[in-house]
Amino acid sequence: MLPYVARRLAALVFVMLGMSLMMFVISHALPGDPARVAAGGVEATTEMVRLAREQLGLDRPLLVQYTLYLERLLSGDFGRSVVTRRRIVDDLREFFPATIELTGAAVGFACVLGVPLGIISAVRRGRLSDHLSRLAFLFGISMPVFWLGLVAILVFYVLLGVLPAGGRLDYLLTPPPHVTGLYTVDSLVIGDTGRFTSAVRHLVLPAVVLSSVSLAFIARMTRSCLLEVLGEDYVRTARAKGVRESLVIYKHALRNAAVPILITIGLQLGTLMGGAVLTETIFTWPGIGTYAVSAVENQDYPALMGFAVTFSFLYAALNVVVDVLASWLNPRMAA
Repeated sequence: MLPYVARRLAALVFVMLGMSLMMFVISHALPGDPARVAAGGVEATTEMVRLAREQLGLDRPLLVQYTLYLERLLSGDFGRSVVTRRRIVDDLREFFPATIELTGAAVGFACVLGVPLGIISAVRRGRLSDHLSRLAFLFGISMPVFWLGLVAILVFYVLLGVLPAGGRLDYLLTPPPHVTGLYTVDSLVIGDTGRFTSAVRHLVLPAVVLSSVSLAFIARMTRSCLLEVLGEDYVRTARAKGVRESLVIYKHALRNAAVPILITIGLQLGTLMGGAVLTETIFTWPGIGTYAVSAVENQDYPALMGFAVTFSFLYAALNVVVDVLASWLNPRMAA
């Protein structure tokens, strides 16, 4: 087990080096001039742009720029925004908790609903409930997140008026004292039920919309894996011995189907962080997705690089964690 973990961690280092190089090259290939943005935009003079380029180190060879950038990354320095001049690591620390809260709620909703739906669909294979479930899975995978978000706002905010359309709290409420950055958790820590209720109400719509695709994937994977396991000899033997159907499903079948389901959930967690960009924009959720969109609009390439590298690292790290958990559940995978 330990050699396997060591191999995965070593591979993670090379993956991150490759991702940082890729992001660096892409950021320099994008149209626009960050030096001009830093110098004041279209009104900046040629001399001001030249000075800004020297201060940002953009006048140096690309290899030197990448080496210096990599040194700063290893020390935890993502540079400064060319627009606000704030440290990017401070911006990420400010915006990331909102995305973590939204993504965590979306994954929780997808798992709580997706796994039972997959189990029901597998157990009742070929029946009406199975056909309806598969139709719902197909709908969830096919529908674009931005369209679902707009429809959800139209129905639950405009027509019914039961849920807010955006933000993390009601306008008259101030954020709770910062403990974790998660408004629901911080409100519970200080015992403020009013802020907690408001935070949950604002979280429901974006979390449900964001989870729609992942819920369908998890449910389909659960159904597929469970159907495969239910056809194994040991399951038929258990049934022949008179074991209760619930024990056959949950103790024998679901336990052996858990590894691919766990891998799917872990991969969907990383996918949801990427999908949060659209969801946060639609629901004006002040998370890392909104920060990335603002960086693109303002041609703030250092901020965009900080977002891209951080997201890439988190996604790669999640893959390592999922692989380790899967190998722990099934030691043959670590061989």
